[in-house]
Amino acid sequence: MTTDEGTPVASTGQNLAASSALPGNEDNASGKQSGASSAPSPVSIFLTFLRLGITGFGGPAMLHHIRKMVVKRKHWISGEDFKGGLALCQAIPGATGMQVSAYVGLKKAGFAGASAAYAGFGLPAFLTMLVLSVLYRYGHNIGTVQALLTGLQAIVVALVFNAAIAFGRSSVTRWWQLAIVAGAAAALILHVNPIFVIIGAGIVGLALPVPGAHEAPDKPATASTRKYHLRHLAILLGAAAVVVGLLFVLDRQLFSLATTMLRIDLFAFGGGFASVPLMQHEFVDVMHWVPAKVFIDGIALGQVTPGPILVTATFVGLLVAGFLGSVVATLAIFLPSFVILILVQPHFDRMRASRMFSRTVHGVLLAFVGLLLAVTYRLGLSVPWAWGTILLGVAAFVALRMKVDVLWVVIVGALAALLVVR
Repeated sequence: MTTDEGTPVASTGQNLAASSALPGNEDNASGKQSGASSAPSPVSIFLTFLRLGITGFGGPAMLHHIRKMVVKRKHWISGEDFKGGLALCQAIPGATGMQVSAYVGLKKAGFAGASAAYAGFGLPAFLTMLVLSVLYRYGHNIGTVQALLTGLQAIVVALVFNAAIAFGRSSVTRWWQLAIVAGAAAALILHVNPIFVIIGAGIVGLALPVPGAHEAPDKPATASTRKYHLRHLAILLGAAAVVVGLLFVLDRQLFSLATTMLRIDLFAFGGGFASVPLMQHEFVDVMHWVPAKVFIDGIALGQVTPGPILVTATFVGLLVAGFLGSVVATLAIFLPSFVILILVQPHFDRMRASRMFSRTVHGVLLAFVGLLLAVTYRLGLSVPWAWGTILLGVAAFVALRMKVDVLWVVIVGALAALLVVR
């Protein structure tokens, strides 16, 4: 799997080992005090994750900051609980940082805590992208802004290509698996719906050997794992269904926005850049809401906002249907993964021990390698390449391979674009 910004982590059968490699595992001892600490209120959880969300730049680095806050400083959960939550969030759809936040809230204050953490962490990203989207809508034709955006488009191609390599290094374990990668890439280039590609790869993945996956007997459910929060989820899903139904009656454009975003999040395994092929297919190829060039601009803006790249939905929603469109799109693209987290969390230990589950997820990850390579090619066709943009793209790719923080790559690249792009 990958983190929100495309940094590879191990496949599902190895997630706990991978998460233990993150800095800060020395906090396990202090995290054990979590059981003795008083349960925080949803308001306290919201404010804590709002603070984290405001500074939520840097993709995978944000996971370390979340761990430091909730394990070492707040003692809300133990280090082992955090690693287990990280493994869970890497194995289900959605943005990893958002999901980990919700997981911590769920462990400390149930459904209300999960909702508070999810909203707190995501709110700064939404507000920042909303402001940038308004500025883009009314200022993108200015010459200086066009030069800036053209440079950022080249950088986005480098970002997506780097994410494809990151996925490949962590997912391709046998040379013959490259056939799945190539098939997925070819399918997207031929405009096959990537959702069908993902489903097909998951089925093919059942035949794949996955190192580290093993069968294990079912563990008896504890009292905490029996808490499914079904009543709260039923209310949430009922309210969502009513809203979607009203949109169908009152505004078909907003209805299309909502259903499209729901569909994207439902299949966005791997988080972060794994959602880019799905978004490009829906926004550019199917719905024709934005041209490819504008879509790249939205991805670029997503890189200078805190939080996950899925917040590109805010950008597209504003361009399609104004402020209300941005709200509907944002809520819809984060709802399915939140619901899945609440439903799956009590059962995850048994799921992770299943060979079928691990193989299916591995097949899906192989498909995403191909999908990201195809997206790199297709986005590259939309960039007006010249010596300046080629130089920016190559420099950004080299910097990313050298592990330079993506935020600095984007900021420095944007400044350089003002000098080299004409």
